[in-house]
Amino acid sequence: MSDTREGDKKIRSHQRTPSGSRDFKEATKRDALARVEVELERLVATMPETRRPQMLKEFQGFKNLFSRFLAEQGPSVTWEKIEKLPEGAVIDYASLKTPTTDNVHHMLDKLVVVKLNGGLGTSMGCKGPKSVIQVRNELTFLDLTVQQIEHLNKTYKCNVPLVLMNSFNTDEDTQKVIRKYKGLKLDIHTFNQSCHPRINRESLLPIAKEGNVHSDIEAWYPPGHGDFYESFHNSGLLQKFIKEGRTYCFISNIDNLGATVDLNILSLLLHPDPQKPISEFVMEVTDKTRADVKGGTLIQYEDKLRLLEIAQVPKEHVDDFKSVSQFKFFNTNNLWAKLDAIQRVVDQGSLNMEIIVNNKHLGDGLNVIQLETAVGAAMKCFEGGIGVNVPRSRFLPVKKTSDLLLVMSNLYSLSHGSLVMSPQRMFPSTPLVKLGDNHFAKVKEFLNRFATIPDLIELDHLTVSGDVTFGRGVSLKGTVIIIANHGDRIDIPSGAVLENKIVSGNLRILDH
Repeated sequence: MSDTREGDKKIRSHQRTPSGSRDFKEATKRDALARVEVELERLVATMPETRRPQMLKEFQGFKNLFSRFLAEQGPSVTWEKIEKLPEGAVIDYASLKTPTTDNVHHMLDKLVVVKLNGGLGTSMGCKGPKSVIQVRNELTFLDLTVQQIEHLNKTYKCNVPLVLMNSFNTDEDTQKVIRKYKGLKLDIHTFNQSCHPRINRESLLPIAKEGNVHSDIEAWYPPGHGDFYESFHNSGLLQKFIKEGRTYCFISNIDNLGATVDLNILSLLLHPDPQKPISEFVMEVTDKTRADVKGGTLIQYEDKLRLLEIAQVPKEHVDDFKSVSQFKFFNTNNLWAKLDAIQRVVDQGSLNMEIIVNNKHLGDGLNVIQLETAVGAAMKCFEGGIGVNVPRSRFLPVKKTSDLLLVMSNLYSLSHGSLVMSPQRMFPSTPLVKLGDNHFAKVKEFLNRFATIPDLIELDHLTVSGDVTFGRGVSLKGTVIIIANHGDRIDIPSGAVLENKIVSGNLRILDH
């Protein structure tokens, strides 16, 4: 498996090839595009009439991606062309002005909040959309988002709409869930990102036999959140909001609990410095730590700010990319974009985001590729793009149960849907937590291992591996490492205080 992937990477970076084999490759690529077009037409013909116009639009997007994928010649970035970030390219959040309360109402009337809601909870062992996993006080990601925006609307007497970008994986379940918010002071809109066919890695043809997505869901995929711009445009919502006089949207992942509407950033956008170009695009970045070395970073390239992801980095420069001293920031994926600029780049067809080639191995043994793009990669397509270096508290993603442990703990309290770090925590960084995959990866298993969530206020680092359970009222401080070897079990007793401790071996607590 890994050998074929290595091979795939080598092909993608195009060593010099003799002209005969280059001609052969060019001919096979031209052939591949023609054959894919025939297959897509066949799939459209198997769909109901009512579904066809939408699918044709989505397939057009896929064809654009596929033809660019065929045309790509190696890495999209020449390392030597990366320039130092210019003065003022990244603004320090602390330097932003806080708007006066009387101004906020008018500012919020210019805003649309977009949450990327296309992902499933499968990596955490949950069925359905990730956004309906309960994260705190029996409230889900979606509940917290709705609470935040309803609180804004009530406090400032405005009407900020919430827009959810769903995928074919999450739409049906999300529609059922949002009915419960009907009585709240909040307009919720949804649209679906595109549905693209998975491609057989050998033949480069779609593996789908017919156009009904739900009859063979494995044959289709949502093409990453970079699809936001075109799908938002195709939905008609973009034009609706522009007509209403709204000017910016704030885009973030629904599982980033730190991504709340920030009035200081909104004020920066709505009251620009007349000496500077208007910022059509803002990327919130935060200081990179050793835990974030794989995260995308901001670079200056060909006179524009752009996102650089690890997948775009030539092999020999991966260590440079990971260096905290060379690249100080990483992308939180909290983005602000001007609505009329989105309309312009989509209408012009000037969106040119780097393609992420995602290799997948399906259950039936088939190797497929998915062509995806990232929403932040569009930065270079907009004018006046800037970064804002925000506090770490605006980046609080829940990707694993180790993140869930932090947000469920006494490190945070909940205020109108927003998580606020406890003033008792002496420093603003969150503890580093590693929970063993075999016993803690799935939410249900994870919850069964804690009678109550431990006190983490003074924790720096926690590693837990093996069959470990925690009693009630446990307190963890400093660095705590708990390792139960295979066949052993460790029960941390109720009320235990572990400070700078390593626990290993076997510790069973049985009911008397």
